[in-house]
Amino acid sequence: MAKQLGKWKGWMLFGGSMVIVFVLGLVCFSLLERRAEVASVFNNRRTPMTDSIVAQNEKFKDDFPHEYETWAQTEDTTFRSMYNSSQERDILEAYPDIVIIWAGYAFSRGYNTPRGHRHAIEDLRRILRTGNPGIDGEGDIQPGTCWTCKGPDVPRLMREKGLAAFYGAKWSDWGPEVMNTVGCSDCHDARTMDLKPARPALYEAWKRAGKDVTKASHQEMRSLVCAQCHTEYYFEKDNHQYLKFPQDKGLTCEAAEAYYDSIGFYDYIHPLSKAKILKAQHPGYELFKQGIHGQRGLSCADCHMPYMQQGGIKFTDHHVQSPLAKIDRTCQTCHRQDAETLRQNVYDRQKKVYDFAVKVNRELALSHLQAEFAWKHGAAEKEMAKALSDIRKAQWRWDYSLASHGAAFHAPQEVMRLLANAMNYAKDAQVEITRVVAKHGFTGQIPIPDVSTKEKAQRYIGLDPKALHDKKERFLDTVVPQWVKKAKENKRFITQPI
Repeated sequence: MAKQLGKWKGWMLFGGSMVIVFVLGLVCFSLLERRAEVASVFNNRRTPMTDSIVAQNEKFKDDFPHEYETWAQTEDTTFRSMYNSSQERDILEAYPDIVIIWAGYAFSRGYNTPRGHRHAIEDLRRILRTGNPGIDGEGDIQPGTCWTCKGPDVPRLMREKGLAAFYGAKWSDWGPEVMNTVGCSDCHDARTMDLKPARPALYEAWKRAGKDVTKASHQEMRSLVCAQCHTEYYFEKDNHQYLKFPQDKGLTCEAAEAYYDSIGFYDYIHPLSKAKILKAQHPGYELFKQGIHGQRGLSCADCHMPYMQQGGIKFTDHHVQSPLAKIDRTCQTCHRQDAETLRQNVYDRQKKVYDFAVKVNRELALSHLQAEFAWKHGAAEKEMAKALSDIRKAQWRWDYSLASHGAAFHAPQEVMRLLANAMNYAKDAQVEITRVVAKHGFTGQIPIPDVSTKEKAQRYIGLDPKALHDKKERFLDTVVPQWVKKAKENKRFITQPI
């Protein structure tokens, strides 16, 4: 009996082995078939590209229909989340203290939450931060550099005109040229579709740090094509507004600050406090690298562009948006909790950050207003030096923490650390200012003007909201149509741009 059982066990093992071999064979066949299918697409493209940069995104539609279809969905703004939804939200309306914080800088005119990539050009034209060329004699208030990340026409222009000429031009000079919004050639070599960042500033920053972007792994590239734009940057004022990334000393907030301090850089002088301010842009890549997902080797695309499958085709979803919009294909590929638990996990982290950030907003705004009061009551530069240094440090950490939008989840611990430091510096500045005004005979509580709404705050710092909006409307009604007409004549786009 035992001998017979042993014989059956042998046959069962043999049969099981055959089943496993058969299944593995099917998997290998599927992979080879998939690879052949992909190779067929690249070898038999209906629209083969001979140039690495092709600005018109529609030219990729026939060869890569799934990617193109999902990319086009970035026009959709219906996704809602507790924070950072796809809709445009007026941040200055919601948090008027920020108007005071950014007084003297174009962001005090208007600052909205971002929409999808398909809206990048439209939103840049509409925002009050961009100039009104040809309207009531007012010229541009931004350089050509501000177009840098708005679409594949930009690397084309950089190559045609030269970097210095592109950066140093007026913003309006490139209005008739930048017509195709963020798309294929921003991230891919059009000839091979290999991932390839198109912005020189990234290559230059890595070279200064002793690294070579072209030698980055494929997984790294899945973040670097994002990092070429979602990163901290500044314009070299005396060098054609040349775009640079302050990464020479590292990727942390303090490393960037040390770099700026070493070259004596500031973005603007605050008109109320007279502090030399560093304006953070959107250090999304840097803060992502400080968080647990970045530290564990994930890429931006893993969460914001997950794989999806239609029939036998597996491809990358190019509908770039919050991972919360598709938790089953993002969070749940690694985490086994249910979707609602994971969503609440994100909200809990974000809420702690944003609730505290509102408190920092207030104290930082108060620091500027109190400093203004001190200047008006006879404060001397030497007396104010410590307070202004504290304000600069506070604002840099506050701005760096919040400017990248996703940092409240990417690196909540790091963001809370920076916000806590910002709060400390803001409070230290207020203590210093109190001492200064006391020396000049004022010992009461420093009076604060009513800046409780966006309009009140803007008027306090010298802006006329209605005039700004009226000029912008005339610009959109007169200048932009001329840009589109000229671009159409020059065949800059295929279909009517957004």
